[in-house]
Amino acid sequence: MVYTSEHPPFAVTVDIVVLTVRHDQLSVLVVRRGSPPFEGRLALPGGFVHVDESLDAAARRELEEETGVGLEAAHLEQLASYGEPDRDPRMRTVSVAWLAVLPDLPEPTAGSDASDAVWMPVADLGSRRRLAFDHFEILTDGVERARSKLEYSALGTAYCGPEFTVAELRHVYEVVWGVTLDAGNFHRKVTGMPGFVEPTGAQTTRGGGRPAALYRAGTAELLHPALLRESLR
Repeated sequence: MVYTSEHPPFAVTVDIVVLTVRHDQLSVLVVRRGSPPFEGRLALPGGFVHVDESLDAAARRELEEETGVGLEAAHLEQLASYGEPDRDPRMRTVSVAWLAVLPDLPEPTAGSDASDAVWMPVADLGSRRRLAFDHFEILTDGVERARSKLEYSALGTAYCGPEFTVAELRHVYEVVWGVTLDAGNFHRKVTGMPGFVEPTGAQTTRGGGRPAALYRAGTAELLHPALLRESLR
């Protein structure tokens, strides 16, 4: 290839790690590629950024086009950038990856250049060979970011619906961290943390047993002191 400039051209792409708690497992949204390269392989949703759109707009568009999943009510944050020269066999690309967290959703619908779109347990993607491009590295970084942010931010509530019980929130922590937490200790810390959760004044029996108080996400974004994993056991 001959370049007409001293600065060789390259493309900017976006890839999205979409996490949820589904069937008691930390799950990620993946697509099966319908065209080369890596046709038939699993991959994170994503694609090329248009010249007239922002990075977050590109992430939302690509996710909607490939899976039918919208991010209107989701937590979305920029994760990292990935730019190894050989990450894409088509051409030189730099990907800006995003992390999205949202409550459990119905099955996605494949579209665009994806032949299928599914929620898959993160534990089932434990091999670099399962995912196309460098998406295993991106997924690993996204999961670690999500796990660490449970300690110092209110991200845990993003896995829940508009109203939730403390037990349901604790279940999120247990699934994402892969640990068992002390129920009483967790309840005291969560309800005693200013701005973390707010009582709605309503109760529910959907978990069985006695009615449990319902809460909603509070106004705090960062938690102080942090909810360290060992302190909640």
